[in-house]
Amino acid sequence: MSRVLSGVGGRVGEEVQVERGPLGPAQFWRGQSRYVVGELLDSWVETVPWWQRGAGVTGGASAELVAGREVWRVEAVRAGRSRMSFAGVFDLSWESADNRWSLVRVHD
Repeated sequence: MSRVLSGVGGRVGEEVQVERGPLGPAQFWRGQSRYVVGELLDSWVETVPWWQRGAGVTGGASAELVAGREVWRVEAVRAGRSRMSFAGVFDLSWESADNRWSLVRVHD
């Protein structure tokens, strides 16, 4: 089961600071808390749904297909805690258009 952040210590699209390694996020910060990525579980690219694309978008169809966000599903633990008992699964996204990282989902 997963839950989208809202009213549980975060919000949908909560901006986070990410240090990126060679394969994806290596660690990230939510406020003052640092989380260390232990394992990269999955990654994918999401494009904007066709019904949300603006009529005034420039760059043609190929630009619309490339625009979007990269998402990484990672297992991470708050720094200083045991991975065996405190690991969580997080979806982090990088939006190329905004050049920003977001925490978009926490999985139970």
